[in-house]
Parts: sequence; C-alpha cells; structure tokens
Amino acid sequence: METICRILTKEEFNSALSIRLKVFVDEQNVPLEEERDHYDDSAIHFGAFVSDTMVATGRLIILDDNTGKIGRMAVLREYRGLGIGLTLLNSLIHECRRLGLKEAILSAQLQAIPFYEKAGFTAHVGIYDDAGIPHRTMTLCL
Repeated sequence: METICRILTKEEFNSALSIRLKVFVDEQNVPLEEERDHYDDSAIHFGAFVSDTMVATGRLIILDDNTGKIGRMAVLREYRGLGIGLTLLNSLIHECRRLGLKEAILSAQLQAIPFYEKAGFTAHVGIYDDAGIPHRTMTLCL
C-alpha cells in the first residue's frame, strides 16, 4: 500500500481536522474545545494519503529557531498497524531537518511511547495529564 505524506493546503485542513475529531474526540473522549487550538492557524499541517484519500494527519509547530513540536498525530482506525503513522512521523521529522531545526519534541500518550521510540525519540521523566490522558514529553536530537 503506497502512502504519500505531504504538507496540506489550507483547503485540506478541514479533512485533517475531521480525522483528528474522529480519533481524539470520538474515540478518546478529548473535549472538543481542547482539540482545536490557536496553533492550528500557524502550524504546518501534514496529511498521509492512500489512493488519494487522507487517512492520517499530524502537525508541526515551530517553537523557536532550534525546536519544532510535532503533535496531533492521528491515523484513522482502519489504517492503523500498516506503517502509515511511522511514515507520517518520518515526514514530519524530515521537515524539521529541512527547516534546520536542532530538536523535535512531542507529547506522547503513554501507550504510544514505543511507537515514537522506533523513530528515535527519548521519553523524559514525568507523567502529566493532557485532556484526561496520561502523557510524557519525548525529544529527538536532529
């Protein structure tokens, strides 16, 4: 199954948001008002496409000259376990490197830590609550 990952146009953002709402709000019970935030306006949004259909999304927020924050990684349920999430994550990491950033950070749900470790991220000490779900900060030196 060929997966194409790329930066989304502004017109494609609603499709990405729809995926996020299905995954985070419908499946994980994240409050709707917490899912969409002010970073959506300035973030670089990515989509993963299979046969021209967006099946996953993620975003990159540039925090400063050295650091990018990867977040809102969401893969539709029927496409999980196929490597699409890792392909998308690698595309986001590649964009961080292309922009000359030195570090990528993210906030990982505890069950997703092994997934991010496969891409080289390291989990830091300390568990915190984000939208009612336990998370840990993870970083990757670029």
